[in-house]
Amino acid sequence: MISLYSGAGGLDYGFEAAGFDTTVAVEFDKHCCETLRRNRPKWGVIERSIFDVPTKEILKVGKLKRGEVDLVIGGPPCQPFSKSAYWVKGDTARLDDPRADTLAAYMRVVEETLPTAFLLENVGGLAFSGKDEGLQLLLNQIERINKKTKSKYVPYYQVVNAASYGVPQLRERFILVASREGRPFTFPSPTHGEPQSDLPLFSGKGSGVQPYRTTWDAIGDVRPEPGERLAMQGKWAGLLPSIPEGQNYLFHTDRGGGLPLFGWRRRYWQFLLKLAKNRPSWTIQAQPGSSIGPFHWENRRLSARELCRIQTFPDDVSILGGRTEVQRQLGNAVPSLLAEVLARAIRTQFLALLPVKGALKLLPTDRSPAPPPEPVQKVPKEFLHLVGEHAPHPGTGKGEAALARIKKSA
Repeated sequence: MISLYSGAGGLDYGFEAAGFDTTVAVEFDKHCCETLRRNRPKWGVIERSIFDVPTKEILKVGKLKRGEVDLVIGGPPCQPFSKSAYWVKGDTARLDDPRADTLAAYMRVVEETLPTAFLLENVGGLAFSGKDEGLQLLLNQIERINKKTKSKYVPYYQVVNAASYGVPQLRERFILVASREGRPFTFPSPTHGEPQSDLPLFSGKGSGVQPYRTTWDAIGDVRPEPGERLAMQGKWAGLLPSIPEGQNYLFHTDRGGGLPLFGWRRRYWQFLLKLAKNRPSWTIQAQPGSSIGPFHWENRRLSARELCRIQTFPDDVSILGGRTEVQRQLGNAVPSLLAEVLARAIRTQFLALLPVKGALKLLPTDRSPAPPPEPVQKVPKEFLHLVGEHAPHPGTGKGEAALARIKKSA
């Protein structure tokens, strides 16, 4: 297997659990490369930008020839297509953003290695209706490669929620897979969902769908390492204990159950967001501000091991670097369990290999029932001056930042 944009190895560890070997990993970030080398010293790590690495070098490091590669995997950096980009910039440049060139670079390696199959991962925004330039680029590239090399790559793609496959985290990812021989692919059916839902799939009787794995399942047995500095910082730190598990700043609005301290939807969703023991985590952020969660129910930041567990990394993996680097590496990673599920499907459907026997290796232990929520504290006095009427957000494109952009461009 060849791994591109490997990061801290989230995809690789999942494919490893399904019987694949990473022969070469291309990653330009030095902290990620240190993590990869420490945890998997046998992998051939190339620490350079993919734009500076000829495909011939990738094959040489992996001791492979064109057409011998079973699989190419990778998640090109996704900032031009992310929801956060829309929040900050409105309608983003997307393909005009130079960072979108990473999609073409990935396909260049596919063309020059001709793997039996490949998997490309990205944010769900890559396939937004009416905003799917990135997806169309990929489809056009695949068609061009087929014509040029006489291959038969047929793309199958879907936006999947990692929590639907046992990952204790609500995290949507775009997945595209294709086989050189044009073999069909069926995405694995969800195995986990809401314990009680109106959807027929989650009706319970005979569906075979288990309840979501929760944060308690993932980290209920984990304690921070001595010396980890996990206390919340910033002006809002004292307010976090007054927010119940599973809620955020919206609790302290005129539509919540707390005090009216903020306007409805005037802040980021992750602002003062706290985990609930009996629910999956929300998406782990790569570069959270001081008040951006999700936070632990003990009113602190998550430890490095807790972040690894929520991302379903194997327990023998440790992330190197300071707190900021650890958070960034893990926040940018793909949950390894999701990769394991997809890898099992790829090996049987695309590679005609026998299925892996036994339960998923990276599925968190079911520790239900979770303990009751932690008690909620009163709002400290220093925040009481905020009590009052606060206007709700006026709607998409009508906020202060959007109006400022419109005024600037006029």
